[in-house]
Amino acid sequence: MHLKVRRLALAAAFLACATPALAQPAPGPFRFATSLMGEPKYKDGFKHFDYVNPEAPRGGTVRLSADGTFDSFNFIIPRGTSGAGLSQIYDTLTTQSRDEVATAYGLISDGLRFPEDYSSVTYRLNPNAKWHDGQPITPDDVVWSFEVLTKNNPGQAFYYRHVKGVAKTGDHEVTFTFDQGGNRELPQIVGELLILPKHWWTGTDANGKPRDITQGTLEPPLGSGAYKIKSFVPGRTIVYERVKDYWAKDLPVNVGRNNFDEIRYEYYRDDTVELEAFKADQYDFRVETSAKNWATAYDFPAKQQGKVKLELFENRSVGQMQAFIPNLRREKFQDARVRRALNYALDFEGMNHTLFFDQYKRTMSYFSGTELASSGLPTGAELDILNGVKDKVPPGVFTTPYTNPENPDEQSRRANLRQAADLLKQAGWQVKGRQLVNAKGEPFTLEILLAAPAFERVALFYKPALERLGIQVSVRLVDSSQYTNRVRARDFDMIITGWGQSLSPGNEQRDYWGSESADREGSRNYAGIKNPAVDALIEKVIYATDRTQLVAATHALDRVLLWNDYVIPSWTFGYSRTARWDRFAHPPVLPQYSYEFPDIWWWDAAKAAKIGGAQ
Repeated sequence: MHLKVRRLALAAAFLACATPALAQPAPGPFRFATSLMGEPKYKDGFKHFDYVNPEAPRGGTVRLSADGTFDSFNFIIPRGTSGAGLSQIYDTLTTQSRDEVATAYGLISDGLRFPEDYSSVTYRLNPNAKWHDGQPITPDDVVWSFEVLTKNNPGQAFYYRHVKGVAKTGDHEVTFTFDQGGNRELPQIVGELLILPKHWWTGTDANGKPRDITQGTLEPPLGSGAYKIKSFVPGRTIVYERVKDYWAKDLPVNVGRNNFDEIRYEYYRDDTVELEAFKADQYDFRVETSAKNWATAYDFPAKQQGKVKLELFENRSVGQMQAFIPNLRREKFQDARVRRALNYALDFEGMNHTLFFDQYKRTMSYFSGTELASSGLPTGAELDILNGVKDKVPPGVFTTPYTNPENPDEQSRRANLRQAADLLKQAGWQVKGRQLVNAKGEPFTLEILLAAPAFERVALFYKPALERLGIQVSVRLVDSSQYTNRVRARDFDMIITGWGQSLSPGNEQRDYWGSESADREGSRNYAGIKNPAVDALIEKVIYATDRTQLVAATHALDRVLLWNDYVIPSWTFGYSRTARWDRFAHPPVLPQYSYEFPDIWWWDAAKAAKIGGAQ
């Protein structure tokens, strides 16, 4: 799951005399935690999460890397590029545990309550919560944070559009009211808000100039979290230092966490340079996304000497669809037969062997790697849900399991290209003079837009098969800022990216594939999907009343997305590839759903002494 003014509770005098006709739904008791999966694992009064070391030593520096550059410490506005790690300086109303799914415990808030119909939620703030300047965190900060976030960030405005009001309803209470009931996720997702200091943002800087939340800034902002900005070099380096008197350091949700004195981010514009910097001991921890690098680039002296450790961590919490994504806003991609033809043209098996050292599997679901992925034919509750949209979905949804074309040998590759050519012909395209054209004589051109050099070889591998169909293909690599701007403005033919999925999908699905988000600049509906059946299935996911219903509704949504061929699925790998300089330790049992580096790890002085170098 991803971030994201009317009172619900009336004055006490009114409540005392309210008639039954005017009474609001009973808000329920305050609870210290909430879960979308049943009861929280940890009970009120727990000491710490099971997966931390409560005696972890504190100290040392961890050095991380970041791509590209940054020009602002204001993450609220969509313009510009905000600095890496900024979330560390702010606290949220609640925080998630990492050995449960969709379960939140109090952080800035020490309790929340909501009525049985989920039409509102009230958060009670911890009276000890304070900003780094010592001022208390107040309901006014929460209200102001929500208002400026949704006013200045279109994505967050869309995500939280069902919050119709937020108001202070007590000295330490703030209530969010919703425009609907039954959305179980809404009370929890408003708890994910990063809370900002109203008094700081509406004040003046050291030069007496009024601050402006609508503009970028490189003034280190005031926060409330475990870290604050110590120093920075614009566009190159950010150093965070642990706040020694952090107000929440002894809360059960924070025991054993935030163990480093400093967290340092170094920026690199090119992944090749970034990898070489890691090998030269310029930063400590790297997540390797390139199969080629993993297979060939880590046989260097420090690895051979045991100073660098390579480790795979299983991904248990995230499903993902990574794909070649055509822009359906462009007429040439609106026919599903064209999109299916593009799938037939992709030689995944050849690509996997040639480029990826046979490390990947073909993606077969928008929720790949989780129980939410559809398979086989729909039955039971899933079939009942699909029958509700039967006249709006491809018939194959009910009769044939979805599959991607396979290319085990050259004969299959030729057969699949012939199938692609037939589909293009059925869609009104024909080859004239080795060029694919439509009935108007317009050529089929395709620009694959990239920001990452690592994807260039992937696109170039795909290109010859497309050209054999008569498609004019260009591969355009641009810098990250230009890429971001073009994707936001929907100025592309095809991109290579994807969507991550939690084990508890909900409101974010509207932003991924809902019709309302298709033409909204900056949404994650990259493909431009507008489909009433998809919209209806998204609502089934959001309003599922229990896990069984949620899984069935998600299977149905997954199946319909696949059968519409909105994307050309690429590859999946069920692990995170990591490399680290061996200066760190972690608890003997890591949480089920994340390896949590560097959050619950710590500087190991004995290990560091053996390999020398950074401190």
